[in-house]
Amino acid sequence: MGKEKEIETQKSDWLTGLKAEFRKIIWPTKEQLAKETTAVVIVSVILGVIIALLDFIIQYGIDFLVKL
Repeated sequence: MGKEKEIETQKSDWLTGLKAEFRKIIWPTKEQLAKETTAVVIVSVILGVIIALLDFIIQYGIDFLVKL
């Protein structure tokens, strides 16, 4: 019976700590979220284009060398 009570106490302490941590979270505003999402999408698209260009250039170079 002592172990069951100890387990319940641990669960209760864990949930109390979890609630305390969630109160510390600073959630972004809608404006911040929109700006950050836009920045992520733009950077992703730019990196995708750069990778595609590098892939094209490397493939063209390899094809050129193979045909020699």
